[in-house]
Amino acid sequence: MQQEERVIQVDCITHVYPDMTKVQICGLDFVVNRGERVAILGSNGCGKTTLLKHLLGILIPKDGSVRVFGVDPGKEFSRIREKIGVVMQDVDEQILGPTVYDDILFAPLNYGLGRRKAEVMAKAVIEKLNLESIQNKIVNYLSGGEKKKVALAGALVMEPELLILDEPFTGLDPVSRRDFIQILNGLNREKGMTFITTLHEVDLVPETADILYLMHGHGHLSERGTPNEIFGRFKDLESFHLEEPTLTKLFKGLKDKGLDLGNPLRIDEAIGLIKKYWDDQK
Repeated sequence: MQQEERVIQVDCITHVYPDMTKVQICGLDFVVNRGERVAILGSNGCGKTTLLKHLLGILIPKDGSVRVFGVDPGKEFSRIREKIGVVMQDVDEQILGPTVYDDILFAPLNYGLGRRKAEVMAKAVIEKLNLESIQNKIVNYLSGGEKKKVALAGALVMEPELLILDEPFTGLDPVSRRDFIQILNGLNREKGMTFITTLHEVDLVPETADILYLMHGHGHLSERGTPNEIFGRFKDLESFHLEEPTLTKLFKGLKDKGLDLGNPLRIDEAIGLIKKYWDDQK
């Protein structure tokens, strides 16, 4: 059996903000292996963004250790920066170019690539994300969903191995959210790209994650497992100020009424179980 390649290892870190707020990300080690889609689920303010900022070397822990691709990002982020793409929660903070094309072109030029090579890379990601129709638009006039896709394009243009996304679906309409998820999952399938996503939307977890961490309080990681494993213990979610997924509620209600069809987490799974039950009744 091939051993999994570890991309990230975080061991019980402590950070103290200037206002003396202390965040301890402990309980479980935070581990991410290559090719995994990892989600961190927790209510707002529980420390998810703090963890991501440590992975990016923006924050340096007072205690504990952080390793990303085997190095300490707080000290040597320059060694790994080309391997990492980031989509921030507020994408306006990371979009720098006046036009969509200028913004996507910024990263490869900033990394010292020649303009011709940079333009080839920018055009490739524009085509991949279907941004041709807006590539010459002024960024300030884009919709929220369009800005998210532009930020994603800027994160992907250098073809990173790891993509870090902080609440990427907040503020997106249902169609934009679906498109965004399809793009991410396609990159994971086709390129084996590793994802870390922070979320508070429980229903999005089955579509976006293979491994799920639950975080509550100020950084307490108390659960790690597949979405099926975690949501199978749905009563635990109450302490995280989270509700169980909608499909779990529905099929639990059916079970209480004497119709036990299983515990699907995705629509396609639910359809399959209902169809099987219907066929068995014929």
